[in-house]
Amino acid sequence: MYIDTHTHIYDEQFDVDRTQMLERAFDVDVKKLYMPNCNSQTIEGMMKLAKEYPDNCYPMMGLHPCYVKEDYKEELEIVSSWLKKERFSAVGEIGLDYHWDLTFKEQQIEAFNQQIDLALQYDLPIVIHSRSSTQDCIDIVKQRQNGNLKGIFHCFGDTIKEAQQIIDLGLHIGIGGVATFKNSKLSEVIKQVDIKHIVLETDAPYLAPTPYRGKRNECSYIPLIAEKIGDIKGISAKEIGNITTQNALNIFSS
Repeated sequence: MYIDTHTHIYDEQFDVDRTQMLERAFDVDVKKLYMPNCNSQTIEGMMKLAKEYPDNCYPMMGLHPCYVKEDYKEELEIVSSWLKKERFSAVGEIGLDYHWDLTFKEQQIEAFNQQIDLALQYDLPIVIHSRSSTQDCIDIVKQRQNGNLKGIFHCFGDTIKEAQQIIDLGLHIGIGGVATFKNSKLSEVIKQVDIKHIVLETDAPYLAPTPYRGKRNECSYIPLIAEKIGDIKGISAKEIGNITTQNALNIFSS
């Protein structure tokens, strides 16, 4: 069995064929799909899927850093209210994004810290978005790590230096389609990191692996990522699937 630890299957890009897309994933043994929330607008679609596929689709609750705007305090209240009334697999997707816009940098940092505290309060893992901000995210987690924090730096794309810091903090790195790109530098990191610290993800509908690069990503492509990691590690995709699945199950309690 494979697990997709990060997929936005509620996204409107799947409105035309969502059921068929999910069946394609199940057919290639991608059986568990973890859905990160973005903001209050994505909750309804995510929760609908969680109710329709309770044994396959698992929701997280959080405010994505790219959605931290003027109303971030109200958005955080919504996150908090949902965590009080429902059981989620993680607090996510949370973190920092310095790539597009630094207008709300300080608010992103505040929101990240508050949501880590919520994860500690509810004994939930965290799923971290760290685009162009990985070291800051590591430093914040380091300040909050009391021995109980676990989780994933999703869509990892940095160097072995950052990977080792993440591992030392007791967190995992999420590897997706970027690892299959011809000029990806992730191969060197994957070579050096023990597979016990890695989980698989698609970030669908984004970042489709080769040979689908540039097209819509979907959960059924997880085995392609496993094959690439297996090629780098010199072991079978099946073994990669078995180990990364156990890693994911160790992180998520549901």
